[in-house]
Amino acid sequence: MNRKNFTQTILSWYDQGHRDLPWRRTQDPYRIWISEIMLQQTRAETVVSYYERFLARYPTVQDLASAPEEELLKAWEGLGYYSRARSLQKAAKAIVSQYGGQLPADLNMLRALPGVGDYTAGAIASIAFGIPAAAVDGNVERVLCRWDAVTEEVGTPAVRRQIAARAQALVPRDRPGAFANAMMEMGATMCTPKNPKCLLCPVREGCMGFAQGIAQELPHKAKKKAQRVENRAVLLVFCDNRVLIVKRQEKLLGGLFVFPDVLEESDPAKLCRALEEIGVRAAYDEKLGHARHVFTHLIWEMDVHALLADARTEVPGGQWVTRQELAALPLPTAVKAARAFAMERLT
Repeated sequence: MNRKNFTQTILSWYDQGHRDLPWRRTQDPYRIWISEIMLQQTRAETVVSYYERFLARYPTVQDLASAPEEELLKAWEGLGYYSRARSLQKAAKAIVSQYGGQLPADLNMLRALPGVGDYTAGAIASIAFGIPAAAVDGNVERVLCRWDAVTEEVGTPAVRRQIAARAQALVPRDRPGAFANAMMEMGATMCTPKNPKCLLCPVREGCMGFAQGIAQELPHKAKKKAQRVENRAVLLVFCDNRVLIVKRQEKLLGGLFVFPDVLEESDPAKLCRALEEIGVRAAYDEKLGHARHVFTHLIWEMDVHALLADARTEVPGGQWVTRQELAALPLPTAVKAARAFAMERLT
């Protein structure tokens, strides 16, 4: 099966039936851009409900550009990778100030927007503007590695360039957007990471990986480093029917509200002393439970503790919030369980 037949077969397969996703029902560049940012490192099934709610709140790029950051992060809550939301707003402001509120129909200009890399630029360009640009995400990379039986490690620059060139050569000039969606659909539903449906695949006939019996092994990726585990004591400090939250300063979850925490410590007396260092005198109450959160490179094992403060002293970057205020604030998923414990205590 040659290049032209591969492209036509993939398009025919896609035309016969695919997942009905809301961003596939529009060619509005703004909506397609929003969907592509949300889909970065997030499953399509998860994105659907967020996408609809987000666009109901921010129907235009001007609405997004002018949104208060705290409100924007609350709308993003649960999707994770909050830097995406901040980059989205930076890009929205650039689109308003530089391009009159319209996403530019130019691959290089799209790529220059905050949060938009090669894949996202290619997806927007092809789907929204009909520009024959390849959009190579993990799904597409996997399909092409198996099709061409690429056995080299895919993370190397040379192999990435090879795959990108191959993808670009396959893009049809008349239906680039449909082809981009078709390739993503193929990787997500047919040529899956585990247990690919090779016997049902419409391009199995020309697949070198299938012919050689190695399709399921591909692509070859560098071994991931073992995730580092951090044990954290999360401190729910209560006073006057309020709980203390602080704005996190570290890079991970930076700028988001969390509860005070202490790394690698569990002794109640030492937890109280850690609070004294930020100006809060508190007595230890009880351990409320345990929670676990897995980041890409890191695992947090969290014991959640309740403490009772003498007074609502001022804390740098901190706030004493009511139950209603806590519910309204954008808190990362990592402290979702701790917030639930806090909500149970507050009235």
